[in-house]
Amino acid sequence: MTLETAPYLEQREGWPPRGRHILAQYDESRIVVYQAYRPSIARFAAENGFFGGEFSLGRMSWIKPNFLWMMYRSGWAQKEGQEHVLAVWLLRDAFEGILEQAVHTTFDPELYATEQEWKRALARSPVRVQWDPDHEPSGRREARRAIQLGLSGPVLERYAREWIVGLEDITPFVREQREHVRTGNLEHLTTPRETVYPVSAALAARLQTDPPQDPTGERTPSS
Repeated sequence: MTLETAPYLEQREGWPPRGRHILAQYDESRIVVYQAYRPSIARFAAENGFFGGEFSLGRMSWIKPNFLWMMYRSGWAQKEGQEHVLAVWLLRDAFEGILEQAVHTTFDPELYATEQEWKRALARSPVRVQWDPDHEPSGRREARRAIQLGLSGPVLERYAREWIVGLEDITPFVREQREHVRTGNLEHLTTPRETVYPVSAALAARLQTDPPQDPTGERTPSS
């Protein structure tokens, strides 16, 4: 597996305890997002490096940069239709473009003057953004929120075929780590290394992310 990993308990100490933050593994040109699928879709993607076969371009597909939120959503790869977890290396430029097009799944008067204006924005954009409670490995809710992005139409087509620069089925790793969670041995739990993904001031306002925090929850100065 090519993901960079680190002990969960060590990482947890450095993550913001609350607020809306994009936790992700990334470098100068790529960011990792996760998806979970049934075996046939995952197998095609892992063998070909892109999505095809039984993968549907006609329905919205959700990507998640936060590993533990994906684990909660897929039941650590145990839910029906989500038995295989894929780590997808996505071009950062493409990810930024996705964020720029994202429209919130619920109306927010701080972003839109009227509900009708929001509905028009929804109709125009192929990207949805949603903030959900993040979760501990056991499934308990965190005060921190995790982002997921819904892709459809031309954005989904380009994601599935053009923007992916690496793709790996990490299900064996997920199953291995699931045993540590099942037995309560979190001191042995390893997760992909993740830090807060930086966004511009304009994107932060659009997405409603919170300013960086230190582990005590205090806000830190913006760069």
